[in-house]
Amino acid sequence: MKIGKVLLSALAVSAVLAGGVMSEGVAVPKKADGPARILVAAYNGVINPVSAEYLSDAIEKGVSGGYQAVIIRLDTPGGLDLSMRDIIKAELGSTVPIIVYVSPQGGRAASAGVFITMAADVAVMAPGTNIGAAHPVMLGGPSSAEKFPSKKDDKESGGKSPMEEKVLNDASAYIQAITQKRSRNVEWAVKAVRESNSISAEEAVKLGVVDFVADDMADLVKKLNGREIRGFGALNTEKSVLEDYVLSRRQKILATISDPNVAMILMSLGAAGLFIELYSPGLIFPGVVGAISLVLAFYSFQTLSANYAGIGLILLGFMLFLVEIKVVSYGLLTAGGIISLILGMLMLFNTESSFGLSVSYSVMFWTSAGLACVTGIMVYIVAKAFGRKVVTGRESLIGAHGIAKTAITGKGTVLVDGELWDAVSDEEIASGAKIIVQKIDRFTLKVRKA
Repeated sequence: MKIGKVLLSALAVSAVLAGGVMSEGVAVPKKADGPARILVAAYNGVINPVSAEYLSDAIEKGVSGGYQAVIIRLDTPGGLDLSMRDIIKAELGSTVPIIVYVSPQGGRAASAGVFITMAADVAVMAPGTNIGAAHPVMLGGPSSAEKFPSKKDDKESGGKSPMEEKVLNDASAYIQAITQKRSRNVEWAVKAVRESNSISAEEAVKLGVVDFVADDMADLVKKLNGREIRGFGALNTEKSVLEDYVLSRRQKILATISDPNVAMILMSLGAAGLFIELYSPGLIFPGVVGAISLVLAFYSFQTLSANYAGIGLILLGFMLFLVEIKVVSYGLLTAGGIISLILGMLMLFNTESSFGLSVSYSVMFWTSAGLACVTGIMVYIVAKAFGRKVVTGRESLIGAHGIAKTAITGKGTVLVDGELWDAVSDEEIASGAKIIVQKIDRFTLKVRKA
């Protein structure tokens, strides 16, 4: 009997532990009370780190917030491969259905947008939209193989360099894996990558590239009602409530900076500022503007990631604060340091982190204000020190008081700080009268009556 009780106790403990492990290993979405909700994330623009963060956050909120589904309204010419892959990872790993809706009418899902659309559980397009042209584009100048392709290369790879061929094969395999997982038209998807094939919404439905065409959001929700989604069952969207997920202020600022046109302007300003500063050292303002513009341009061109660009701007801000103490810039260096610091914090810290580790805007503001105040106090102290009267050397005699040891009628002798000096004056000074030193010329003092 005792052995039986021990076994039963052991089984009970094992069950509890197993339940704890399962509860830790499986993320169960919260189910909200009331009508079913659908989260709508609209993105229009280039696929870059900002869009990857925004759409990944939207999918994460859809999972953790107990939403029935997440709709991504997409209109994009394409973008960066790494950012695209981050979005697709979030789509494929989602525990709620992801619907990609290419809209509005006249919009498109090109290049990276094709991959993102294909990775959705349900792919929908608005009338008048198109999808395709997903051929990967190599950034930078042509390689030597592209400039001077050999006949062997022409026959085997159509004149493509080995690197371009590798990238093309990787993209083809990636979209093939996605379309096979979502049971879409693999043949067309590979053509979109290898031959830049592009088709209209109606043709995409016929070829099995997307699921259906919807005129607007209301039509989309209506057509989703009762639709079977593999792994999720049938959707019930008859009384669903749509909730918009918008870009945060931080993401809007970074999205503006990430615009290619803005990037080019920033690069030009940065180069011009540094050239002017190097040509005429000491102007300060062009150098400050140039340095900040260059770092922002590098972020826009994705030469630096958001983290490295943020760190770079923060370090630049600290450096400008330190230089302000040594160089009189009338506050230009301090202003540049504050701007650099704020922009760096915006890039480095995500103020809406879902894990609770975040830095608020008020902390950023007061940190910057505190550093600016400390720098201002230090600059004031240094400026005051520079403005003090010289107390050593011959220059310290200027303004000093003394006594005329002899009568001065043009020339004479005076006693200043216990030393006898030859003196000259434009006025007659009697012996024993008090005098003030006006000027010093070698070993002769020019004085006047006190």
